[in-house]
Parts: sequence; structure tokens; C-alpha cells
Amino acid sequence: MNLLLLSLGFGAVPAFLSEATGKGLSQLQIGYLDDARIPYAGKPGARAERDRLTVAGYAVVDISAAQQDLEEIATTLDRVDAVYVAGGNTFALLWALRRAGAGDLLAERVRASLPYIGCSAGAVVVGPTIAPVEGLDDPADAPGRVDPRGLELIDTVVLPHADGQLPAYPAELIESVRRTYESRHHVTTLADDQALLVCGEQQVVVASDY
Repeated sequence: MNLLLLSLGFGAVPAFLSEATGKGLSQLQIGYLDDARIPYAGKPGARAERDRLTVAGYAVVDISAAQQDLEEIATTLDRVDAVYVAGGNTFALLWALRRAGAGDLLAERVRASLPYIGCSAGAVVVGPTIAPVEGLDDPADAPGRVDPRGLELIDTVVLPHADGQLPAYPAELIESVRRTYESRHHVTTLADDQALLVCGEQQVVVASDY
């Protein structure tokens, strides 16, 4: 498996995609899944991560687990070189992925070598559980009730925004969540200029500037 789990900074993305796919920028198509943004649809900045990809020169193919059927999503995953799962509300994202089985499909493709980039909520959802972020994201913002079990692609819970640079996530809050859950789950905290790089069984925190 090849995963790049971002807190916020985009800097590690180009090298990851080049190494994971063996292709140049002009050859790459990125599947962009933004269901974590469901609670923020139409608000300023809702498409900021997509814009960042296109400005960098990547061809983007939109995916919606909440609106598309499983066959359509599978067809898209078959033709893209990597998938990017955007940040937002982790509970809304997991709800969408569970709606018609897209989460299982996505996990299957990632295990079979599809490179995965997840930012914030997209980084959290691949772990064993999203329960620790209940204090950071409101579960009520999801369209329905969500089982907190994650996609279980990795054995650690990623806690993004640990440096407190975003007003909504003060460092003291992230540290409190880490202390609360570290006895039950392996927890990896990431500052906004860091990412967790997963290559097979290896996991390493790398720099990922803005």
C-alpha cells in the first residue's frame, strides 16, 4: 500500500505521486473525493483542495460516494492513477463511504496498489476508528448515524492540526484527545506541515509544507 496522509500542507504530494505511480505530472489523473465537505457545500473554500490540485497541473476526476452508485465509482477508480480524499467532517465522509459500499471498494483498491492521498478527515478515516475526532468534528453534521469503525487500512489514528495553527483546533484540544485515547489506540499526531507516509508496513512522518 502507498498512502500519504496530510494534515494540511500539500508539499509532499508531488514527490509521492511521482514515486507511487512512476508517471510525470502531465500523465496523471487524480480521483478527487470530497464527501467530507457535505456540511460545507457552497461555502467559501469548499473546493480549495481541488483547486490546489488543478493549479499544480493535475487532471482531476470528481468522485462522490454520496451521489454516485458503486459501479460508477468503481469505473472511475479503474481509470485514475491515484485517489485524493479531501478534508472536512470525518463523520460525513465515513457516512458517505458506507452508504453504498464505497468504503470497502476504496479500501480494496488501495490494498491492491491504488495510491491514496488523504487530507485531514481523509487521513483520519483510513485508521481503525474515527471515534477520537468526535471532539473535533461534530457527528451531527453527517447526514446519518455513523459507526466509528474506520477503513482499517492502517493501525494508527491520525490526529491532524496538532500544532494549533487553525483556530478551530487549538493544540491543547488535540493534546487532550491524544491523552484520552492513547491507552486504547495507537495515535499519530501531525502538525499542519507534516504528513504520514505509509509504504507497505512502514510508516514515517515526513515534512509537507504549504
